Amino acid sequence: MDKASLTGIICGLTLIIVSILIGGDLQSFVNLPGLMIVIGGTLAAILITFQFDDVKSACKAAIFVFSSRKLDANEVVATMVELCKVSRKQGLVALSRLEFESAFLKKACMLIADGAKEDIIRDTLNIEIDSMKQRHTIQQDVFVKMAAYAPAFGMLGTLIGLVQMLQNLSDPDSVGPSMAVALLTTFYGSFFAFMICGPIAGKLKARTMSECISLEIMFAGATSIIQENNPTMVYEKLSSYIPTKLRRQIKTNVK
Repeated sequence: MDKASLTGIICGLTLIIVSILIGGDLQSFVNLPGLMIVIGGTLAAILITFQFDDVKSACKAAIFVFSSRKLDANEVVATMVELCKVSRKQGLVALSRLEFESAFLKKACMLIADGAKEDIIRDTLNIEIDSMKQRHTIQQDVFVKMAAYAPAFGMLGTLIGLVQMLQNLSDPDSVGPSMAVALLTTFYGSFFAFMICGPIAGKLKARTMSECISLEIMFAGATSIIQENNPTMVYEKLSSYIPTKLRRQIKTNVK
């Protein structure tokens, strides 16, 4: 799991739980009807807003972004430099015989090996990048909307609890506990929005930006191979996508 995410989850939950325990006990913060209103209502609203496949892909993306390692831009640069060496030493056709984890890079190499014109390769890869951005934007929007809906349903649960409390004003002993239960749904809505959905949306956005940089490096590297740039020029060009302090030097000579 991503270290920053794991640290944030542990610290956030620990501070909240400790704060609750200092002033009372966890059991007083458990209310099943409130959870049903906030979580059930939020999920229902999301399914109304988005198509089921979009919600499903967003959940998968959230699991993936927290569990997988972020692609290192330096590794992408090194890969493109190696591909440049292969193309100069063995020819462009040799790129079609290589295996890649990235479908984007595989498509780029297949187009190059098939002798596609530069403008066709540029258009095809640009479409891939734009499509990826659109898919990821929808996934992010699912959690952004959940972060907006959850507090609203928390308030709705509070109103329901207040109505039920007012119906029992004849029993003064029940007013305090009923009020506490009513306010719990607001707590659930805020927790669900700002501790879960909001951070996931932010993490997805950050990962999308990182992936865009990696794809842009692959795209620039592919065009450099077509233009028959030497490995040193390819490295200098592609390393510009990476902050100076984070760049790693690699060997660019062709043996």
